[in-house]
Amino acid sequence: MSTTSQVSAVLAQGGDIPAPHIEYGHIMPLILVLGIAVVGVLVEAFVGRNARYYVQVPLAFIGLAAAFAWTIGLGWSENPHHVAAEGALGVDGPTLFIQGTILVLALVSLLLIAERGGARADGAFAAQASALPGTEAEQRTAEAGVIQTEVFPLMMFAVGGMIMFPAANDLLTMFVALEVMSLPLYLLCGLARRRRLLSQEAAVKYFLLGAFSSAFFLYGIALLYGYAGSVRLSAISAQISRDAGSETLLLAGVALLSVGLLFKLGGVPFHMWKPDVYQGAPTPITALMASGTVVAAFGGILRVYYVAFETLRWDWRPFMWGVAILTMVAGSIIAITQSDIKRMLAYSSIAHAGFLLMGVIASSPHGLSSTLFYLLAYGFTSVGAFAVVTMVRDANGEAGHLSRWAGLGKRSPVVAGVMAFFLLAFAGIPLTSGFTGKFAVFKAAVEGGATPLVIVAVIASAVAAFFYVRVIVVMFFSEPDADGPVVVAGPATAVAVALGVTATVVLGVIPQPVLDLAGQATTHMFVR
Repeated sequence: MSTTSQVSAVLAQGGDIPAPHIEYGHIMPLILVLGIAVVGVLVEAFVGRNARYYVQVPLAFIGLAAAFAWTIGLGWSENPHHVAAEGALGVDGPTLFIQGTILVLALVSLLLIAERGGARADGAFAAQASALPGTEAEQRTAEAGVIQTEVFPLMMFAVGGMIMFPAANDLLTMFVALEVMSLPLYLLCGLARRRRLLSQEAAVKYFLLGAFSSAFFLYGIALLYGYAGSVRLSAISAQISRDAGSETLLLAGVALLSVGLLFKLGGVPFHMWKPDVYQGAPTPITALMASGTVVAAFGGILRVYYVAFETLRWDWRPFMWGVAILTMVAGSIIAITQSDIKRMLAYSSIAHAGFLLMGVIASSPHGLSSTLFYLLAYGFTSVGAFAVVTMVRDANGEAGHLSRWAGLGKRSPVVAGVMAFFLLAFAGIPLTSGFTGKFAVFKAAVEGGATPLVIVAVIASAVAAFFYVRVIVVMFFSEPDADGPVVVAGPATAVAVALGVTATVVLGVIPQPVLDLAGQATTHMFVR
């Protein structure tokens, strides 16, 4: 019996309404992240300008680290398979794996945000700025006192929405999580100081298209409620199993809901926001979106399609086949024409979204576990690649145009070598995490009867390898310009890059422990 039915029965008998029961221990990671976000807002209101940075950064790190530790504790419990908050949230193996992935990627992204956001008042950045051309150094010195500390509570709210999204057990909770995740990101995209107009344009585009996709998502919820009489995923699944209700409402609701989910993922043809937003947003924010937002979006897709629409898979799989093929092919081909490094990585992200959709299409425990592994591997590689982008700078800020990277291998061979390694991981070269992730997803798709889709994916991977190799050729086989960019690497950015390299190597050379962990997560499938 649903909570609404229980309340109605109690009222009919003249009894008292039972108090809602909240399992605080099971949802503590979410409480910690959102609680720190609220504290961060209070810090902005009551702490002096010069001290805010030194309060906000430790707060954010402590909140994310504590939430990650609690998530690990929940994962190691005897039965991580619960419904919490009156059935609104599901705590299970896949959800905990996805939440842990989001939190660890947010911690790495926070290293970039904290360094670029900047405590520059102590003059530590002056030594790095002195290596830049005169104009850049002067502008950096002028900006030394401008610290955008509001980025930290906004980031924490966004991460809170990210970890809530894959745990949502009903569609209304999922919509609230979607907005909590999206609204701070709209603001964060417009905070780039050096490219203000481009950044604000990206924020407006993201907001308008995001609001449009949210309307599709909400209308899909309304149609599914009309079909099942409930927004609970398990109730929708049960109604489909009984084959009761209007099939028109059901299919229209699934289609509209899928539009909202695929927009956050960047699946074709709902991808048009991604290149502009990735290019215009501050690069540390782009790193957070390229890793955490993608993981959260896939977590929501997996929960919806594995719980609510599992018995409807013969209807949605053909649609998902088409989206996956378009996403892989369009992302790989259009990336070849890009001359901006961040736009190229955006189209690379679109192509990888198509590869990941094959895990959803597999509709099996193996497909779920391989997708979880791929999300972790891709997230670390993405954060590392964007961390390298923040390090390559010239008089105009980050050297975004590909031509500015010419000869970087001769100027800074270590940085160019690290970037080449990340690009090879994106391409799926053996002994990198990208190869292991692709192999696992492709294998699951073949076992699920999607062999033609795997053939398309292999061809798309070969096409994608071209533009990855093109960047490597530009870095190592071109002569550097006399006024070429320099590498400005702070300690936090160096740590983020080192973590990305370590994860990419470990998940490529000895992936079995993490594959086993993802497999164990799927033994506790999504709770209903």
